[in-house]
Amino acid sequence: MASRRRLTLLRHAKSSWDDASLPDEQRPLAPRGRRAVALLEQYLQVNDPDIDLVLCSTARRTRETWDGVRNGLHAAHDVRFVPEVYEATADDLLDVLHQVDDRYASVLLIGHNPGMEELADGLVADGRRKALARLDNGFPTGALATLSVDVAWADLDRGAARLERYVRPKDLSKP
Repeated sequence: MASRRRLTLLRHAKSSWDDASLPDEQRPLAPRGRRAVALLEQYLQVNDPDIDLVLCSTARRTRETWDGVRNGLHAAHDVRFVPEVYEATADDLLDVLHQVDDRYASVLLIGHNPGMEELADGLVADGRRKALARLDNGFPTGALATLSVDVAWADLDRGAARLERYVRPKDLSKP
């Protein structure tokens, strides 16, 4: 049996639609998205600071999300901008994760819906009740799911994960 691994799924924060002439891949974060990443950075600093590998879509809004949260993590991480994560299905994302070297115990994947939500729904077999209830209500922009996995990355498959935590920016902004 492989050692315990952690997969953190982060959907990019809210993006702007202000400039209709921009191609989808070039849309930046909206002011609400920038506020959300500041909250997510603080959350990660307390809850998930030890990420070994970051796999991020090449879209501008995912790169800006990464820029906004990265200071919440310890500095010893490998960051890769992966074109295949942009517009990826759950199966595409699973294929990306299957390529991860087993020396990485903790991976942060920053991507888009519907692929991120479908991946989380497919991987999670059980978990903490409150987190599962939140996940059942969707995977909005800025949502972050932390999953534990007991298999090698190459063996990751449907139902192989436990949902440990699930937060949305609105959960973090409550007093």
